[in-house]
Amino acid sequence: MSRPKLRHIAIATHDPERTAAFYREAFGFEEVGRTDTPLATGVYLSDGELNLAILRFHTDQLGRGTDYVGLHHFGVHVPDLEAAYARLEAAGARPKGERPERATQYFEVKFVGPDGVVFDISAHGWAGARGLDDAPPAS
Repeated sequence: MSRPKLRHIAIATHDPERTAAFYREAFGFEEVGRTDTPLATGVYLSDGELNLAILRFHTDQLGRGTDYVGLHHFGVHVPDLEAAYARLEAAGARPKGERPERATQYFEVKFVGPDGVVFDISAHGWAGARGLDDAPPAS
């Protein structure tokens, strides 16, 4: 069975277009999607391994206000949601809000780790990110 993999990083910004343009120009990341929902507006980039979400959040998910900019959360692609929920609960992670009845486009639910860092888990992964069973890149 596959192991969980880090596959997503979200950055909060006031200007997703400008910030995404910077990362495209500086690193050659490719645009793999966009979002415009009540949760956030932004651009999804990828290097082929990870999904980098550049988002202007419309709601305060971290308790830092909607003016917060910087690293927002990370995401882990898991092979089995129920097993991941059980392991997270046993490890003392607490859900950040209610578990939704159905998944959003990219994540199922956010959690808070022991140091207050927010992360989410997904059984289906993120646009542009390598899957769980994909071979590693050639060296």
